[in-house]
Amino acid sequence: MSEGGLFSTYSFFSDAAGVAGNLLAFVLFVSPIPTFRRIIRCRSTEQFSGLPYIYALLNCLICLWYGMPIVSSGIILIATVNSVGAVFQLVYIIIFIIYADRGRKIKMLGLLLAVFSVFAVVVFVSLSVFQPPQRQLFVGYLSVFSLISMFASPLFIINLVIRTKSVEYMPFYLSLATFLMSLSFFAYGMLKQDGFISVPNGIGAILGIIQLVLYFWYSRSSVQESRRALLESYA
Repeated sequence: MSEGGLFSTYSFFSDAAGVAGNLLAFVLFVSPIPTFRRIIRCRSTEQFSGLPYIYALLNCLICLWYGMPIVSSGIILIATVNSVGAVFQLVYIIIFIIYADRGRKIKMLGLLLAVFSVFAVVVFVSLSVFQPPQRQLFVGYLSVFSLISMFASPLFIINLVIRTKSVEYMPFYLSLATFLMSLSFFAYGMLKQDGFISVPNGIGAILGIIQLVLYFWYSRSSVQESRRALLESYA
């Protein structure tokens, strides 16, 4: 195979991994919709927390900036997925603010302002202080830190499943989509030779595998217990 043909094949597989990651991420972005339908229907945020959406918005904005050509070349699919994610998170936050009580409304507005302020500082510093090679390093490390901080959620779910021995709070398809998305972007980062993409998503893929193993283990245990209880009821 010629060098040009090899490069074309290599580019095709990297783009395919990036597109797959975008599509799988969309599944995750729409997953909170039932929660917000309930908030709108009840006209109250009840006991739901808005903090996960604040963290997710900041993460999407930083990763969006990392994927922009002015910071990193050749990884525009990182910018596209995070631009869509940022829009979803912002819409969720706005709905949360509308239906929250006065105290939480003020708190969420303050946090939203803080997110945009932090992002503005990151953009200003990266453009005014750093030149292109160092600029990518600066924003890249921030994006990795932001992505790794997002792993608190799956770690919390894993701990909850182990403690309760129940998969009630860990939907299978959501866990599967998270694993496949992380795996896709891990492959994308590897093919693009970008450690700022491959490393955090590799960690995410490992956590996804752990979630799936736990799901099958505890769901099987639940089925066995249900059968045992049913047999005992007829004894």
